[in-house]
Amino acid sequence: MPMIPQAIYTMLSCARIGAIHSLIFGGFASKELSSRIDHAKPKVVVTASFGIEPGRRVEYIPLLEEALRIGQHKPDKVLIYSRPNMGLRSQQ
Repeated sequence: MPMIPQAIYTMLSCARIGAIHSLIFGGFASKELSSRIDHAKPKVVVTASFGIEPGRRVEYIPLLEEALRIGQHKPDKVLIYSRPNMGLRSQQ
């Protein structure tokens, strides 16, 4: 999840119910993401539809889908926060 308020809400929700959470940098390639999912063996993966880095939009869903396809561990649920359609401003 990118650095958005919903990431904080998710972390606090995990703390509230006593669940362990692990934040992962949104710019990881699918292979690295898959490795981390296989290692942590989460029951639930929470992500956003995309993140924004300087000058570009990073689509998270295709990265996660590929990571889940190549990985061995399959979480029970995947929750996706669908961010409003935010376009990038041109830098002129």
